[in-house]
Formats: sequence, C-alpha cells, structure tokens
Amino acid sequence: MLDWMVWTVPVAVFFTVIVLMLIGMTIWEIRAPTIERRGFLPIATTRGDRLFIGLLSAAYFNLAFVGLGDRFAQWFALEGEPSSWIGLALSMLLLVWVMRRG
Repeated sequence: MLDWMVWTVPVAVFFTVIVLMLIGMTIWEIRAPTIERRGFLPIATTRGDRLFIGLLSAAYFNLAFVGLGDRFAQWFALEGEPSSWIGLALSMLLLVWVMRRG
C-alpha cells in the first residue's frame, strides 16, 4: 500500500518528531495558554500558528533537500547524494528559528 513512497529512516524520524511536537504543544497549550506576539512574520501569531507555519516550512525544505540530492551531488562534485539526515537537521533548525523568532 505504501510502496510508492520512499520510507527511509530519516523520513520516518521526521514524521515521528512532528507527531511528538504536536502532542507536546497540545500539553503545553493546556498548561499555559499562549498570547499573540509579533516577530519577523508579517502577522501577530500564537505558539500554534508559529508551529503550523514552521512545520510547513520544515516539511517543504526537507522535501526540497531530498528531491535536489542529485543536483547537490553535481553542483558540489560529491561522490554521492548528501545524507537525508542533513536535510532533517536543517529543516528542524528552520522550525526552531520560526518558533523562536517568528
């Protein structure tokens, strides 16, 4: 059923982290309700808004990194495609940046 998608360990870890973050954010919101604030995003956002925007950004970044692996190998004269773990780490850094500064 899921043979059409490449379920690698980094992809599985990425989606597991997302589920754990959603659970953690739900508990955090119940214990300490959020207030809106302004960051670099052009709108006032709550913690949940920043999580949603950050998750979308991280997911698209991760997919772009995986999809451009062949190109990266050509552009930077690598022996093979860069590890998907690099894309996972960079997408999580993007998510943290949006959560903290957005």
